[in-house]
Amino acid sequence: MPGYAGLEQVFDWFGQDLCLVSFILGMLHLIGCHLNTHPFSLCVSYPLATCEMCGMVGVRDAFYSKTKRFCSVSCSRSYSSNSKKASILARLQGKPPTKKAKVLQKQPLMTKLAAYSQQPASQQSGARKSISVDGFDWGHYLGEGEVSGAPVSCFKHVPMGKSWGDISEGVRVEVPNTDSGLPMKVYWIASIIKLAGFRALLRYEGFDSDATRDFWLNLCVPDIHPVGWCAAGGKPLVPPLSLLHRSTNWKSFLIKRLTGSKTLPLDFSTKVKESMHFPFKKQMRVEVVDKTHLCRTRVALVEQVIGGRLRLVYEECDDGTDDFWCHMYSPLIHSIGWSRSIGHRFKRSDVTKKLDGQMDAPGQLFAKVKEVDQSGPWFEDGMKLEAIDPLNLSAICVATVRKVLADGYLMIGIDGSEAADGSDWFCYHSTSPSIFPAGFCEINSIDLTPPRGTKQCLESQGVFTAEELCSE
Repeated sequence: MPGYAGLEQVFDWFGQDLCLVSFILGMLHLIGCHLNTHPFSLCVSYPLATCEMCGMVGVRDAFYSKTKRFCSVSCSRSYSSNSKKASILARLQGKPPTKKAKVLQKQPLMTKLAAYSQQPASQQSGARKSISVDGFDWGHYLGEGEVSGAPVSCFKHVPMGKSWGDISEGVRVEVPNTDSGLPMKVYWIASIIKLAGFRALLRYEGFDSDATRDFWLNLCVPDIHPVGWCAAGGKPLVPPLSLLHRSTNWKSFLIKRLTGSKTLPLDFSTKVKESMHFPFKKQMRVEVVDKTHLCRTRVALVEQVIGGRLRLVYEECDDGTDDFWCHMYSPLIHSIGWSRSIGHRFKRSDVTKKLDGQMDAPGQLFAKVKEVDQSGPWFEDGMKLEAIDPLNLSAICVATVRKVLADGYLMIGIDGSEAADGSDWFCYHSTSPSIFPAGFCEINSIDLTPPRGTKQCLESQGVFTAEELCSE
């Protein structure tokens, strides 16, 4: 890492001598305070962070996870295991384990996650804050360089995702003229110069190669129309004031420019409106994964439907605060009765009857389960495999098939981090690209996370047993 060669050499020279390293870091801190600056700002000007697991110092933005507390995946996963090492060292020195070490040893992973998820966003360290739709300028962010946005046609699950084929650079549209100098609303022709998702960089007709007046607009707003809309509706078509000197006959100018050009489909606005209608409705009941216990599902009510995204509130919640968002095509939601049909764990609701307006979401609204051929060798309980940890998507771990469900579903547990009651198991379909046979990481030279507590895992984390520490 540029700027840290000296610090890395310090760690190489003194190895595990934590006291000496701490002394050196303390001296650097004193120097930094004396210079009224951060001690490591002498090397680089980037914001820094210290890994809470191994103590490595590095650029904060390069650290793992939203909280930026750890330098790598292994340090994040072994954070709780580190308390065991602290306890071992303390016992060797005749000291009792620290209170923090005891808490970390006893606190289950799911409990910590549940406590974190219930914290307000403002209290979650590293949480990104959202802003209003008008608070971010996509046009300024994209600029005039080579940065491009993914086309809407790439996203089949969004409004207009399957009807975007007619939109391309060079298409002409009629848009409001913001440079008319008139008190009423008037329109003018503009060409699409660049596309970025739903947004388009537009240039008023007549500016030719002059890009100084280019502007960004969302093509799915009501004020965007195909050429000819103003004539059909009797709306005024007026050129911008800054263009008036460029032509004396705007009618012939437009005829010449627009002959042979492309415009939006005549039913474009109708398609936009239709694509904003979604089959899920408020107060529909669904089964959804329990965010505090991934091994089971619960009943939730659809509270809002926006852009195909559902705001779900668990049925037992009276004030609507126990909620989260997911897309209507998400594999996390299912029709009522799905858990019972495949043998999945399900938390029964305390609500005894449906309220007015509530109804079970129809089964046809959910993605059809992929059919699998189980005629040959098939998964069995206890089989070992490699699986992506759903709580740490960058890690492929040694895992076990804990229960074979119906319709090709499997309950998977990460070896070495499983709760005794199976509360941290999670459900993957057998066709999921998140599970692999044993040896997949080896043949593809991918790091494999070993079971927590094994010798390989401890060695990769720099953690040693009491016997090994004594022998040294």
